[in-house]
Amino acid sequence: MEQTTDKKPGGIRSHKFHKFWLKITAIVVASFGPVFFLGTMESTLEPARLTLDLLTWPVDGSISYESPDTRFLSALTGGFLLGWGVMLWCLSSRAYDKAPEAIRKSVLIGILAWFLLDSSGSITSGNASNVLFNILVLLMAVGPLWLPAKSE
Repeated sequence: MEQTTDKKPGGIRSHKFHKFWLKITAIVVASFGPVFFLGTMESTLEPARLTLDLLTWPVDGSISYESPDTRFLSALTGGFLLGWGVMLWCLSSRAYDKAPEAIRKSVLIGILAWFLLDSSGSITSGNASNVLFNILVLLMAVGPLWLPAKSE
C-alpha cells in the first residue's frame, strides 16, 4: 500500500525555493567575475572583450581591451562581481534561515540599485542597448524573490 504524506510542495513562493533561488542569483552575479578577470591579461582578454562587445550591441569588434586602464577596470569589476556573488551564496546558506524576509529584501534592493545605476550609466555613456541585457539579468537574478515567501 502506498504511503501518503501531509506535506504539500512549497512552490516558487516557499522559503525553501527562495533560498535555492538566492544561489541562482549568486551564480548569475558571480559568473561575470572570472570573465572580467580574464580581461586583465592580454593572452586571455577575449572573453571580456567579447562580453562588452555583446553588451554594446551590435557585435562589431569596436570594443578594445588595449588600454591598461580598461584591463584595470576589468580587474575591479571582476573582483566586485565575484565578491558580490559569493556574498549572496553565503547569505543563502548561512543567514537566510534566521532572517528570510530581511535577506530577500536586502538582495532585492541591492539588485535594483545595480540595475538603476548600471542602466543609467549605460544610457549616459551611449550604450543604451545594455539596458536590454540588464533587464534579462535582472529577471534571472530576481526571479521569485520579487514576492515574499508564503508562510509555511
